[in-house]
Amino acid sequence: MTSSNIIVLCAFAFYMLVMIGIGAFYSRKTKNNEDYFLGGRGLGAWTAAISAEASDMSGWLLMGLPGAFYLTGTGDIWIAIGLLIGTILNWAFVSKRLRRYTIKAGNSLTIPSFFGNRFRDKGALKIVSAIIISVFFAVYTASAFSSGAKLFATLFGTDENYSQVYVIGLIIAAVVILVYTLLGGFKAVCTTDLIQGMLMLVAIMSVPIIAYAIISGNGGLDANLMKHADIKGYEITSAQAFINPFDGGLSWQGIISGLAWGLGYFGMPHILVRFMAVKSEREIKKSGSIAIIWVTIAFIASFFIGIFGRAFVESNLNETTNETVFIRMIQQIFTGNGILIFIGGIFLCGILAAVMSTADSQLLVTASAISEDMYKGVINKKASEKSALMLGRIAVAVIAVIAFIIALDPNSSIMGLVSDAWAGFGAAFGPVVLLALFWKRSNAAGALAGMISGALTVIVWDYIPFIGGQTISSVTGLYSLAVGFPVALIFMIVVSLISKKPDDEIVSEFESVKNNNI
Repeated sequence: MTSSNIIVLCAFAFYMLVMIGIGAFYSRKTKNNEDYFLGGRGLGAWTAAISAEASDMSGWLLMGLPGAFYLTGTGDIWIAIGLLIGTILNWAFVSKRLRRYTIKAGNSLTIPSFFGNRFRDKGALKIVSAIIISVFFAVYTASAFSSGAKLFATLFGTDENYSQVYVIGLIIAAVVILVYTLLGGFKAVCTTDLIQGMLMLVAIMSVPIIAYAIISGNGGLDANLMKHADIKGYEITSAQAFINPFDGGLSWQGIISGLAWGLGYFGMPHILVRFMAVKSEREIKKSGSIAIIWVTIAFIASFFIGIFGRAFVESNLNETTNETVFIRMIQQIFTGNGILIFIGGIFLCGILAAVMSTADSQLLVTASAISEDMYKGVINKKASEKSALMLGRIAVAVIAVIAFIIALDPNSSIMGLVSDAWAGFGAAFGPVVLLALFWKRSNAAGALAGMISGALTVIVWDYIPFIGGQTISSVTGLYSLAVGFPVALIFMIVVSLISKKPDDEIVSEFESVKNNNI
């Protein structure tokens, strides 16, 4: 191991110890399920905003998305645009009413419990929700673990031992995330997310600016892009075509698929739970402004990392290495003396921050769904707080193991894993959340129909090879969320209309929330 690697490892060790220390600190403050899963509804504006966005922007923000831009130029910019629109709409319309409704509807601590309380369901909604959360969060958490493992393998591995170092990195990432999630619960996760979100922002803003300055003094952007124009399957015909979203391979499927990513926000449990945990609606308004600014900066910076990375990184990357472009840029910029290398190591911790801030949130939501909703809510309603909390922590470990197994393949695509999980949640939960909040005629039967139809549509679209051995997604080029969301919306509306109307108590509760009488 080189001296540079040792310095970077020291930076990583320091960062991870700080995160574990925060988990240990908050473990003393965690006394019950509301503390562990919702932080006692005491989040401030900055913590709620940055935690929500940091838990959203996993390793795909610093690895998957820049890697896509690196290969295709602005072809994938529609994803960023869709996500930005979704972020704005989520904070503007969902955040306040969801917080208000979860308090009114039995002080719901989780999204599944909100569904159950909102529709007065006896258990089916909670169980189906918990199953969907467990399945898709296992995939989503795997993408975060894979990001951390690729970081370690890229930094400390060689062509000969890449796979072995990848597994070591996977183990380290999984263990550290597990330790502080198990220790401190929601408040620890949100506090670390605040730190990690700010670190991510500093890293993602600084690196493309420095890279562009170097490129400008070495022939300019266009000339350096054309030096790396011959990547097989992703050739650049001209620098302008590469950076113009309306030039070249534009298709209606690509635009619709990219924009459809924004629909996913309405169904992301790990983001929605932040709205529920904010201490007041006044803080939510402030949080929304902070979050939207953070996301806008992050997406713009991610775009420039991919574009400038294509011109800056010395050796060409390909379909299996493109997601390491941010890492390669840092390695080339922060080289020479020990201080620069250590600073580069801290910047690389931004990737760890992205990985950890998402995986911890997803594990915690999964634990709450299994212990609070499935076990205590349906299976054993007399279960004690202590036993439910212990089961939740066991669930965290089990889901982490499943995610670890999914992520074992070093050639797995971070963007691909995120895409699958995002579509699953967006289609299964998005329409249900929106109609539960804004349509008083919606009912439990409709919610169940929407949830199941959305999840099944995504699974069929993405995984079952119906057409000549290919999936519908591969043949049509259309993102499954663009189909699954409207399917679930239609099913929920139709089934709600043809089944029994909600009773007066449910309608009265809806009107109270609508008029802010809680």
